[in-house]
Amino acid sequence: MSEAITENAFVMEGRPTAQLIADQLREQIVAGVFSPGQQINESVLAAQLNTSRGPVREALQRLSQEGILINKRNRGVFVRELTSQDIREVYAVREALESTAAEELLAAAPERVSETCGVLQKVLGEMAKQVAVSDWQAIARLDMEFHTAFVAGTGNSRLVRIYRTLAAESRMCILNLAVSYPRPDALVEEHQLLLDLLASGNKKELLKAIQRHLGQAVEDLTAQHDKALGA
Repeated sequence: MSEAITENAFVMEGRPTAQLIADQLREQIVAGVFSPGQQINESVLAAQLNTSRGPVREALQRLSQEGILINKRNRGVFVRELTSQDIREVYAVREALESTAAEELLAAAPERVSETCGVLQKVLGEMAKQVAVSDWQAIARLDMEFHTAFVAGTGNSRLVRIYRTLAAESRMCILNLAVSYPRPDALVEEHQLLLDLLASGNKKELLKAIQRHLGQAVEDLTAQHDKALGA
């Protein structure tokens, strides 16, 4: 595995803080710029960013706490290599959080539901455009943008904070463990169903749809992962 930091991976104005470094590095990792198992060299990254190693070290610690990086004793920090079990765990927690979000949203004022649906519809429109041109990185980003906006609609800051970490791991699952979405034709349709059920206030069917949608994603991703390993 290469220990070098991808050239021109970061673009920052002014002196980078640990949070800025963590945010950009997270985005680079989930976008597939850094490969699973690749080492992130603290000193090289600090030199590239023209900063001290302190904020870089703190940024790497934050991403290790999120589970995106893994710190191997006496070896360094590496991009986590996700397993089939990781996929199942990430999506199980996502299902729990999205189901909670659905219940909170449907118990909220109609204006909040309407506003959330408006945001989701815009994301879905852009997703359809990217599916048409098979831009998988954009699709993965918009997929998680849709679900994150769904959760954010609750206004529950703690729920959103937890979910954002899962969203990053989910994008890693999608881009690092799969060549592309296995069922692109159904992608927009499945998200449209979630939107329609939210708009109609049908809690029972919305919860079922969330379970089906995420359950199918687990099946697709684990199947491709196992196939890639020759299982």
